[in-house]
This record gives sequence, C-alpha cells and structure tokens, in this order.
Amino acid sequence: MLDGQLHNDPGRFGRLYRLLWRLTHEPALRHDPLDVDRVQAQQMAQAVRRDMHKMTAFVRFRTVADDGEGLLHVAWFEPEHHIVEAVAPFFVRRFTQMRWAILTPERSVGWEKKRLQFGPGADKQAAPPSDAGEALWLTYYRHIFNPARLKLAMMQKEMPRRYWPHLPEAQLIGSLCADALERSGRMIDAPATTPHRRVVPLAVRTAMPLQLSSDPREALSQLKEGADRCRECPIGEHATQAVFGEGPVNAALMIVGEQPGDQEDLRGRPFVGPAGQLFDRAMAELGWPRERLWITNAVKHFKYELLGKRRIHKTPGQREAAVCLHWLESEIAQVKPSAFIALGATAARALLGRPVEVVRERGQWHRGPRGERVLVTLHPSALLRADPAQQVRAYADWLDDLAHASEFARRRSS
Repeated sequence: MLDGQLHNDPGRFGRLYRLLWRLTHEPALRHDPLDVDRVQAQQMAQAVRRDMHKMTAFVRFRTVADDGEGLLHVAWFEPEHHIVEAVAPFFVRRFTQMRWAILTPERSVGWEKKRLQFGPGADKQAAPPSDAGEALWLTYYRHIFNPARLKLAMMQKEMPRRYWPHLPEAQLIGSLCADALERSGRMIDAPATTPHRRVVPLAVRTAMPLQLSSDPREALSQLKEGADRCRECPIGEHATQAVFGEGPVNAALMIVGEQPGDQEDLRGRPFVGPAGQLFDRAMAELGWPRERLWITNAVKHFKYELLGKRRIHKTPGQREAAVCLHWLESEIAQVKPSAFIALGATAARALLGRPVEVVRERGQWHRGPRGERVLVTLHPSALLRADPAQQVRAYADWLDDLAHASEFARRRSS
C-alpha cells in the first residue's frame, strides 16, 4: 500500500496516515478486506503500480547528437502519478551502458553511466524529433502487425489513448486497423500451407479410481489423489495441484464455491485466499464452526491467465465445469450432506443442473435433481469486487442469505 504515497491525490498523505494509525490501534483491521480506508489505499497503490508499468512499457528513446561524451538518448513521457524517481532504477538496469534522459512535465531524470541525476520538469518542446531509428522501427511494426489478431477494445485497454503521443507506432494504428478486414480476407482466401510435421496429441488421461474404498475417509483420500492427476480438461496441466474439499465426512452442510484461487492453488486448501478470509469472517459472525462444514469447489483446478508475473483468475467454461462435475458428485456421495450452499453461478449450476441467475434467486432454498436442498447466494469474491461504498451493505445482505442455513451449519449428519 506504500505505493499509494506516489498517487496524485493531494490528500494521499492524510489518508495513508489515518490508515497507519488505525492499523496500529486496530490490529483486526489487517484482516478486514472490506474496510473503506484499506480498500482506497489498495486502489491508490494499484493505480500507481499500473502507471509505473505503463512507463516501463511506453517510454521511447530518441537519439540526439554526440556531445563529445557519446550518444545521448532522450525520451518524453507524461506519467499520471509521481513515479519518476521510483521507476528510474528500472531504466538503469535496462540501459546501464547507455546515456539517457527521460523528460516529464514534473520531474526529469538522467543517467550518465555512473549515477542518476534528477532535475525539474521540462517542456515537451525540449524532446528531440524523430530519427532514422524510428523510421526503421515503424517499418518493422508495420510488417509484424497481424490483422487476424486485432482486438481494438483489448488494445486500448492495454495501451490507452493517453499514451499514444509517446509512441511512434501510434501514427500507424489508424490505417492498419482500417485495412485489417481486407487483409484478413486475403489471409483466409490464401491456400493452406503444408506443415513440416504432424504433432500427435497425447491421449486424455482420466484419473478416477477404478474402485473406491468402503471407508468414506479412505475413499475421499483416493478421490483427492485422482483429481490431482486428472487431465480431462486443459486446466489441470497448468495448475500447481488439485484443490479438493476438506472437512468432516459427516458434515450436515456442504459449501460449494466456483474454483480455487491463486492462494488455494499454491497451498492446496479451499478458501484460504482473500475471498476465504471474508468467508471465515462471516463464519465467525454467524457462529458457524468451520470444522463442522465440508468446504469444496465445483472445479478442482485453478484456471487463470498471466498478466506479467501475476496469475489472474479466469472463470471456468461450461465444458470445463461439466467435465469436472463427477469429482463433486463423488464427494457428495461420500460426505452425504443434508444441505448445500452454492456460492456463485458455477456452483449453483453444478448442484441444480440448470443455469441460475444468482442475483434473482439468491437467499432462497432450491431443490436439486435428486431432491437435495440448495441455498444459492453470491461468492465472497463478488463482494470484494463491489463498489467500496456498497460493500458494507452487500456484506450484510450476504450474511442474511447464509443465515438461512444455520440449522445445518452447527450439527452433523445422522
């Protein structure tokens, strides 16, 4: 959260000081993911880190004349926050043997191969004009542009228009996008190329044990080992491990989420990440002992996409959830709970066998295909994504939904 001190909000220091004071005097605050001060500090820090990432990606150096000490490379950039001093070491590591300077409206920095020198801001007119290297780069960019992979909305999300003035290639984007449809048509009409070799795909490996033990505990252990080896859909190839359910085999209430998150994938246990912390807080407020519940997910492996070094949660598709359903059904057959809570649409669909509009059907008991009782409500991660101003009310409504299952949460199955 300390990155938030570089935010352009004039009141940032007051906000951060208040949060620091509260963390000192309210130790439980560090475990409250819905606190307004904490959420705002996290959002400020995220905005600063995003701006720092954009600066490392979108700075373009231009070469100016040799002044007797070697070529000098100069770039112009307009950051949104006060990040120049924080990002400068990145360029030192990246361009250690090059003399360079980055000019911004508020702060400038230069590297003379020995130490960084910071100075006042500069005017954009001080930035050098285009050079021959830039023309070569534009030629290369024009030739690697693939019209078949063009996604304008995604491109503008990753490369917002406010950064285009810093990028020489931005002058080509309009014409390349306009010609993309015609070029894609020519690519489709072109004859297929003959591959040099044919890659034979590996056979799908199913891992369901052929015969389960008559002891439910041993059978659940066998199922856990089988799920870890499962490759019936592509998710298992990339996850760290399968995250199977946990709890007493005679639990009266089974909690079913969507899929493991990043922390769950690394630790091999369900509901231990940020959403799990919120879930534990709700369990404590409702007086539900977690050790009395069977807690699991509809999908057993973590599906994600990489954003830099971060693994970002990606919702499993219907086919992936359907392929994984037999693991959940096998869990249910061994635990034999009296009732279920479905957290989110993926879990509700797995238990009820039909699409579910969670917002419309939440807080209500439903009957599954075999007559089982299923309470539908939001997944705790949905509360973490909500507008901070609405999170307190949303959390209270979520507790009201969960409270309908109190009669099952405190007892064991017969």
